[in-house]
Amino acid sequence: MSNFPFLSVLTVAPLVGALVVAFLPRHRPELAKQVAFVWSLLVLALSVAMWVSFNAGGNRFQFRESYSWIPDWGVSFTFAADGIALVMLMLIAVLVPLVILASWHDAESSKRSVPVYFALLLVLECTMIGVFAAADVFLFYVFFEVMLVPMYFLIGSYGGHQRQYAAVKFFLYSLVGGLFMLAAVIGLWVAGGKTFDWQKLSEVDISTGTGRWLFLGFFLAFAIKAPFFPFHTWLPDAGGAAPAGAAALLVGVLDKVGTFGILRYCLPLFPEASKWFAPWALALGVIGIVYAALLAVGQNDLKRLVSYTSIAHFGFIGVGIFAFTTQAGTGAVLYMLNHGLATGLLFLVVGMLISRRGSALISDFGGAGKLVPVLAGVLFFAGLASLALPGTAPFISEFLVLIGTFTVNKPVAIIATLGIILAAAYVLWMVQRTTQGTLNPTLTEVDGMRRDLNLREKVVVAPLIALIVLLGFFPKPVTDVINPAVQATMDDIGRTDPAPSVGTVQEAAK
Repeated sequence: MSNFPFLSVLTVAPLVGALVVAFLPRHRPELAKQVAFVWSLLVLALSVAMWVSFNAGGNRFQFRESYSWIPDWGVSFTFAADGIALVMLMLIAVLVPLVILASWHDAESSKRSVPVYFALLLVLECTMIGVFAAADVFLFYVFFEVMLVPMYFLIGSYGGHQRQYAAVKFFLYSLVGGLFMLAAVIGLWVAGGKTFDWQKLSEVDISTGTGRWLFLGFFLAFAIKAPFFPFHTWLPDAGGAAPAGAAALLVGVLDKVGTFGILRYCLPLFPEASKWFAPWALALGVIGIVYAALLAVGQNDLKRLVSYTSIAHFGFIGVGIFAFTTQAGTGAVLYMLNHGLATGLLFLVVGMLISRRGSALISDFGGAGKLVPVLAGVLFFAGLASLALPGTAPFISEFLVLIGTFTVNKPVAIIATLGIILAAAYVLWMVQRTTQGTLNPTLTEVDGMRRDLNLREKVVVAPLIALIVLLGFFPKPVTDVINPAVQATMDDIGRTDPAPSVGTVQEAAK
């Protein structure tokens, strides 16, 4: 199976599924949903087969494929996956079927084409897989830009209040970031000997001045995409306006392209510039942790609150990356996965709550747990996972980031720890105001608030809860895949690990 073209098939399959779904009769919405869901399960099955075929102790990049595209420019359809990319591909494969199930009635409530909505979700899956699987810088850039299109239409056509404003703002911010990257991609092609192949570029010795400018071009694009402070203002608007399923993919996967890009392109291709810019990146990370957490505490809109929590979490990921230790780097990559699971669950559950109440305002709830106890319980669990409660997967990530950072930069680690305290404040405040306390009398007048989780919704949340708990107690299957790729990245920038080995830290965590 290791010779099977996993990555190209995985990239193309959702696109084929999208074409099939898009051309189904508009008057048969159930058929479109069923076909989209089954197609996403096929992608999941293929992703599981790829995970099983991956050799954690083998080559850094596996499943490599290369097909000529524009020979005169040195551009090719080159795909390859290391442990970091593999984990993100599995996250996509898990989340998309669950998002499709959770979004079963979203398109109908917007009174727009149901087949087009689910086709857009599959197109988005195609572009997300492509951006993580690309091993050609130009191909990566193409997927990076095309990925904006399906999300733009999901927000602008199927979103809620101020959806058009949010969609345009999301598109413009991402487009500006893409222009910075395009300039850097062209500069890299010139400085790297007129090739876009990642493997060849990683062996090129780029001058200090040129490397710093190219690093800055890539970093700005990735910082906007993540987003890091102060490039974050588009996310609360986009997350607040997008349908819950699309928002789960936006925050759970799309934003990880920024942090993934830093790990895959900024650090290995520009090692000197990465170390030179690291203090500034760490400063942006810790500011983002505290600033976004404080803003989250003051939110009255559920979806905007979750969006601000994600900005704070990305600050942790940024700190983990630029601490330049194996522990912090492994924690950052694990955080990318666990944040996708926990925040994806939180967004989906919040979407279920909002659809029942018909409002996203926290002040319109109060005591909802008395009417929908199971839904309230899942919201509480998702909130605890988001604040990294011990026993949940995000705790392992946060622990590794903080301990790995503390060994090399104690002030940054101490300030970042404040984010844990603030996370408890905004999560517990949200849960208390929505599901606990005195029952809001207006809730009894809303028919939707008398319906607890149905079977379809339980199928959506159960796998995410199981994964969050499983990885909270037993992260080894994932860290075994991540560790070699993180160590190779540290080797690329010439950093040695001053702290105990990751295995020792994991034993201490247990």
